[in-house]
Amino acid sequence: PHVPLALLESRAEGMILLTGGVNGPVGKALLIGNRRLASTRLDRLAEAFAGRCYVELQRHGMAAERKTEPGFLDLAYDKGLPIVATNEAFFPARDDYEAHDALIAIAEGRVLIDDDRRKLTPEHYFKTRAEMQALFSDLPEACDATLEIARRCHYRPLKRDPILPRFAGADADPDQAEKAEADELKRQAREGLSMRLAAHGLAPDLTEQEYWDRLDFELSVIERMKFPGYFLIVADFIKWAKAHDIPVGPGRGSGAGSVVAWALTITDLDPMRFSLLFERFLNPERVSMPDFDIDFCQNRREEVIRYVQEKYGRSQVAQIITFGSLQARAVLRDVGRVLQMPYGQVDRLCKLVPANPANPVTLAQAIAEEPRLREAARDEESVERLLTMAQKLEGLYRHASTHAAGVVIGDRPLEQLVPLYRDPRSDMPVAQFNMKMVEEAGLVKFDFLGLKTLTVIDTAVKLIARKGIHVDMAAVPLDDPKTYKLLAAGETVGVFQLESQGMRRAIAGMKPDRFEDIIALVALYRPGPMENIPVYNAVKHGEQEPDYLHPLLEPILTETNGIIVYQEQVMQIAQVLSGYSLGEADLLRRAMGKKIAAEMEVQRARFVDGAVERGVDKDQAGTIFDLVAKFANYGFNKSHAAAYALVSYHTAWLKANHPVEFLAASMTLD
Repeated sequence: PHVPLALLESRAEGMILLTGGVNGPVGKALLIGNRRLASTRLDRLAEAFAGRCYVELQRHGMAAERKTEPGFLDLAYDKGLPIVATNEAFFPARDDYEAHDALIAIAEGRVLIDDDRRKLTPEHYFKTRAEMQALFSDLPEACDATLEIARRCHYRPLKRDPILPRFAGADADPDQAEKAEADELKRQAREGLSMRLAAHGLAPDLTEQEYWDRLDFELSVIERMKFPGYFLIVADFIKWAKAHDIPVGPGRGSGAGSVVAWALTITDLDPMRFSLLFERFLNPERVSMPDFDIDFCQNRREEVIRYVQEKYGRSQVAQIITFGSLQARAVLRDVGRVLQMPYGQVDRLCKLVPANPANPVTLAQAIAEEPRLREAARDEESVERLLTMAQKLEGLYRHASTHAAGVVIGDRPLEQLVPLYRDPRSDMPVAQFNMKMVEEAGLVKFDFLGLKTLTVIDTAVKLIARKGIHVDMAAVPLDDPKTYKLLAAGETVGVFQLESQGMRRAIAGMKPDRFEDIIALVALYRPGPMENIPVYNAVKHGEQEPDYLHPLLEPILTETNGIIVYQEQVMQIAQVLSGYSLGEADLLRRAMGKKIAAEMEVQRARFVDGAVERGVDKDQAGTIFDLVAKFANYGFNKSHAAAYALVSYHTAWLKANHPVEFLAASMTLD
């Protein structure tokens, strides 16, 4: 990497310059014995960086450094410039040299015995302060200058509140823009809810007023937290996608619990009909950024991202970086190659490392648990060397790529907020901070996910249209007998989320006959909660009585046959039994998930006292708290389960009612 001197001079303000070692412009001139060129170059740098230019000295034990050091010192003293001692640190300790040398060979696609490749020395390790002072004991001022530079460029990026692009016109006065956004959100949400209720009607046992009250409550929270712009931005690109026939998912994550989101067509499931809670998404008692993850047809997702780029400006939209690290098997293969070990031997060793993408096994764990790996290391020096080197390199970053779905949108050019990276495969800038850090820098993340199932549904609908039948998936009834017959028979190959062998057994045992059963199955079919499927089924089929823990909890647990399946039920239990607000109940749910002992004791006292006030026996309240805490740990987000259950239902409906077109679409995509 290099930068033309003229460009460097034009950007010199506020920057400190070190001349570089033997490979810097001054060092290169000294290396060929041209002192005059070295002097001219140094003059030009010292002038551009007046008072901020240091002559750099390095002592890694290289002949070139010994040759050029007298010249560096003469020039610095002649021109009255400060000197500074530096050490290029590439690895933590001297004995990491060999492993790092292998890393360079991996990066450059070479092998260790190549003589003509880039090489460092064992001295390029991270030296301590004492080691540097000993190394430069004849030039103590060179070490003092390092502290001076550290103080001059001391900087810590501060955490920032979320910075959202303005939706209601970038030129508006901030206060006016805020009000304009809030007014626009109210207008769109009220119009949207009227249209939703006209199209879908009311949920059983609910009045129209209850919908409007919930909408007003949500709008007040959104406005208080200053998030109207966020909702408008998301609604805008979703409406654009739908207007351009790009399939969009019905929602995912806790956002499906918001009536405002439903009214704005961000989600497609009535949250009141399925008892989904807004406070699980946006908690009035704890300000945190809302997070809508949006599924799009995988073939056309890029079009939506392009639309956002055009709307907010290419300099204000970026993808998010991710760093690929060297994992156990990959690092063995890479190091084995540069050591020129036989491919078959390395492959056999790799296969002794368990492959578990969800919870990757480290090399140290694999060696501890696999006697054949230890045996191979004992028997062959080359294998021991491979395992030692590989363990030092494991976990290091191997390459940068982009987050599959994450996009950030700023209210100004992003280079003013985060450093940017350019991915050679894309013309879109990439934020160099990872997913967690971009949020701390104030950028708001939007997830544009590609979901293949939406593409399958879209393809099937287009194939059905060839028969002259127009299918509107949004209007498909949720009580279709053919669909439930297909599900109860376990004929769910190709049905979203329900096609694994285990899931087919579970669904055949449950024999679902209502949409709520599919939601429960999606939430229960995971390690831990799975144990409750037989109980759920036994109660459903009248073979066992449900256990509601307390009469007050029956309305909450009837839907799931007496089992606590959802995080939302944990929140409702705290509300009904102990008088928590839903916001407080969400904090209780989080505390139970984290299992912090001190926090749990505070919550236990609050829960039990609240329950006793409502006439519940103290011991029984304590028992219920313990049970709820156990379930909270693996309870599922009902909003997510319900939204994804809708995609499952839609694929099952297509398979039951239009099997030829559905299977043709599935085969086209798989």
